[in-house]
Amino acid sequence: MTRLEEYYNKFNEEKRFDSRHGQVEYRVSMKYIHMYLDEAAARIADEEAGAARSQVRLLDIGAGTGRYSVALAEEGYDVTAVELVRYNLGVLKKKASSVKAMQGNAMNLKKLESDSFDVTLLFGPMYHLFGFEDKRKALHEAKRVTKPGGVILVAYCMNEYGVITYGFKERHVLECMEQKRFTDDFQTISSPETIYDYMRIEDINALNEAEGLERIRIISPDGPANYIRPFLNQLSEEEFELFVRYQMAVCERADLIGAGAHTTDILRKV
Repeated sequence: MTRLEEYYNKFNEEKRFDSRHGQVEYRVSMKYIHMYLDEAAARIADEEAGAARSQVRLLDIGAGTGRYSVALAEEGYDVTAVELVRYNLGVLKKKASSVKAMQGNAMNLKKLESDSFDVTLLFGPMYHLFGFEDKRKALHEAKRVTKPGGVILVAYCMNEYGVITYGFKERHVLECMEQKRFTDDFQTISSPETIYDYMRIEDINALNEAEGLERIRIISPDGPANYIRPFLNQLSEEEFELFVRYQMAVCERADLIGAGAHTTDILRKV
């Protein structure tokens, strides 16, 4: 069993999405997923009379326990899910037989044909792939299996969140500097032992350029939510709904991109 599998056998992904900070990320992300599913449905309808959601094909790479893939399958979309960790895959399969779920590695989607999916989610794998080339392999495979004109949503863990939270908030900054886990300009130097890898916008841009992918927009789905978890939990339901509205309103602001825990890059295969 790999360190990643051991980690996800213990990490409660369902609990994270049920938390308020997880709900912010999920709800903002779903807003944009639906935007491009609707676009795909309209394009299919123009080509085929009577087209329905069931003809829109979505791929969820690194699907985890199926929070996105199960919900979207229940809405009637044709959903395929690929997950590396067997435990997560087992949970996903128990939730919904309507999802075509399989074990697989984001860097090699050999079971899937090229130009097959209208919308592709690459939400988990980039958190745990280390080095430019491995990330590029995953992005290349997502591009390969997506239809021309289709959309790929790619999520990353952001560098400044890691430095501020682990380095300063949890007071590991001195050991990180001593162990050269931060560069002099505080870029995180990660390895498989640390489980997570962290990115800056310029790193994401370099991957897109290498793969020839066109950015539609880039968003911060959670914004400050992860930094202020205790305060989110103190909000009334009405106040929390206003916070979600706030994040939906500001998630595309260039002055906030990269400051949250996650960034989602929305790309088109041209």
